[in-house]
Amino acid sequence: MDLQDQLKNLFPDHVHEEANDIKDDSDGIWMQDEPLLCKYEKRKGKPQTIIAGYTGATDDFKILAKELKTTLSVGGSFKDDEIIIQGDYRDKIMTILKDKGFKVKRVGG
Repeated sequence: MDLQDQLKNLFPDHVHEEANDIKDDSDGIWMQDEPLLCKYEKRKGKPQTIIAGYTGATDDFKILAKELKTTLSVGGSFKDDEIIIQGDYRDKIMTILKDKGFKVKRVGG
C-alpha cells in the first residue's frame, strides 16, 4: 500500500487536486484593472523602455521583469517600482503584456 492509498483510508472525504490540473494563464501574476504604462526615454544618451503603474506585489513585478528580459534577450533592471529594459522595445513588450492579459497604455511618441 503506497502513501496515496494510506491517505485515502485516513481521509476518505478529501478530494485530491493534481497540481498540473490547475493552470493559470498569468503564471500566478496578479492582474490589475488599470493599464500598465509603457514609455520610451533616453537616459545618458541610450534608449530605454520603462514599464510602470503595476499595483500588485513587488515580487510579481520582478517575475514579470525577468520574463520580459529573457523573452526579448535584453538587459534591464527593476527599481523604484519600474521595469527598465535596455533598448526601444515598446511594441514587442506591449504585445507580450497583452498576450498575458494586461492592459497596456503607450505613453509618449
